[in-house]
Amino acid sequence: MVTLVKETGAGLTNSNSYANLSDGNTYHEMRLHVDDWTNASDSDREKALMWATRLLDDMVEWNGRKTDDDQALDWPRYNIYDKDGYYIPHGTIPQDIIDATCELARTLLAEDITGTPDTLGFSYIRAGDVAVNVDKRDRDSVFIISDLVEAMVRPYGSVNPRTAMEAKLIRT
Repeated sequence: MVTLVKETGAGLTNSNSYANLSDGNTYHEMRLHVDDWTNASDSDREKALMWATRLLDDMVEWNGRKTDDDQALDWPRYNIYDKDGYYIPHGTIPQDIIDATCELARTLLAEDITGTPDTLGFSYIRAGDVAVNVDKRDRDSVFIISDLVEAMVRPYGSVNPRTAMEAKLIRT
């Protein structure tokens, strides 16, 4: 079993999460509709936090640069500014990143948003001379980062466009 190791801002070589169980519990105490978090075991919550961290690092192109090549995660970083334009010291993990990790972790507990869906809801639509055929195999990836999580991380980076849901339009 993997043990959750929260990044402290020191650029740890063994960290695997931006948030720990205490962060997650505090974040969810001030939200509504959090049964997926509160009903999960501590072990599952920790797994969700570690998975959320990995997804954020994989799907967000963070501003600035890592403080050390040997650090396990993409944070801490140099040359980062918050949403108000204030410089963030390089040994700091912004609260927004911790909160985004907690929010994404709750979503991961609620459903498998990283799996491939069976359908997009339709496979063929015709309107006059225009026809659209949507094939799930044409999709590059599944939309994983919610608008809320994207808003939380926006001051610090941008969600990679490859993570948005895409379908190819084929003209016949």
